[in-house]
Amino acid sequence: MALSRLSVILLIPFLLAGCGGKAVLGLKETGIVKASAAVPAPRLSETKGPKAVVPIFVATSRERSDNLSLPFSARRSAELNFARVDIGIPPSHKSGQVEKSTTKPNPARNFAATIFQPYDREQLFLDKLNAELARRPANQRELLVFVHGYNNNFADSVFRAAQIAHDYAIPGVTLHYAWPSAGSIGLYVYDRDSATFGRDGLAETLRVAARSNASKILLLGHSMGSFVVMEALKELAESGDRAVFNRFSGVMLAAPDIDIDVFQQQAEDIGTLPKPFTVLVSRADRALNVSSRIVGGHPRVGDGSSIPALQSLGIVVLDASSLDGGSHGVFASSPTLMKMARSGELSQRVLEGDEQSPGQAVLADGTSVITGAASLVIYLPARLLDVVR
Repeated sequence: MALSRLSVILLIPFLLAGCGGKAVLGLKETGIVKASAAVPAPRLSETKGPKAVVPIFVATSRERSDNLSLPFSARRSAELNFARVDIGIPPSHKSGQVEKSTTKPNPARNFAATIFQPYDREQLFLDKLNAELARRPANQRELLVFVHGYNNNFADSVFRAAQIAHDYAIPGVTLHYAWPSAGSIGLYVYDRDSATFGRDGLAETLRVAARSNASKILLLGHSMGSFVVMEALKELAESGDRAVFNRFSGVMLAAPDIDIDVFQQQAEDIGTLPKPFTVLVSRADRALNVSSRIVGGHPRVGDGSSIPALQSLGIVVLDASSLDGGSHGVFASSPTLMKMARSGELSQRVLEGDEQSPGQAVLADGTSVITGAASLVIYLPARLLDVVR
């Protein structure tokens, strides 16, 4: 089913909001490492780059490609593919940004892949993942599973995974699930179908993650990737694999591009949601406003219009409407969120409502007064916290 010209025009804000692009990895032949070999230590430079290298483990339902710029294509694969991709962070990197190139990345200015190590077996992938976890201190063996959103090619999404891990100083290992988005602004319908296709792959990826030696697993889905997350959780629940949920330290959906009615049905099918379960919303999210218009005006979970419904499901809601612009990608770009995460103010205990930290006020009547340019409101199922920065 093709989109109308008007719909394609309306989709432009998605691209402007940074939800996709035409990035390339910048991978060289010398960067391909055999599965059986050890990954060499990175060569770092504060001037020529990269200044840091982030290893990203990848499970993907994209097909393998011979193209070094995009070693996984937009085609759908019936079997999961696995790899490790090391991403170089440039010296000029600004926190919250992904400095990418559409042609030939310059390590001094752009994100670029330094290593690509494909794995032909799931067990080998798990062994390599456990080996990387073992290299970390015992208190830094958490696994972040990141699921990207609409209009991402493989380079776009793996770069975003690396940016989040680097800028949030994630004390663990990042596992990126890449579903087969077309990476094209006019193929919204293809991506919606691919998101449905990708649920089986994510469910299997979470089973693999649950068998790893990670101390805990944090699952993060962005935009349309949140639909993939909900469908995968539904599959795990319906297949009797709810034990996987016990390995989660939390689930977070950032700017979820899901119809609210569909989301409520998914939640009902899942049953008891993993705890804590957090949704980040924003009324300033232009991309979700466009998405709503494309699908006939139905509200999206991430547009901030259904907070009471989310609270009724036992979900913690972070309202980022007034937080650093409240854009579609605010979860990855907000310096305020990064500061709060690094300081521990946005801790699991706060989100579960067990404690208050400085600057937070419990408002029994459910009202709030937000001041300042960078403010976050936290809605708990039983009460509301107003966090002002």
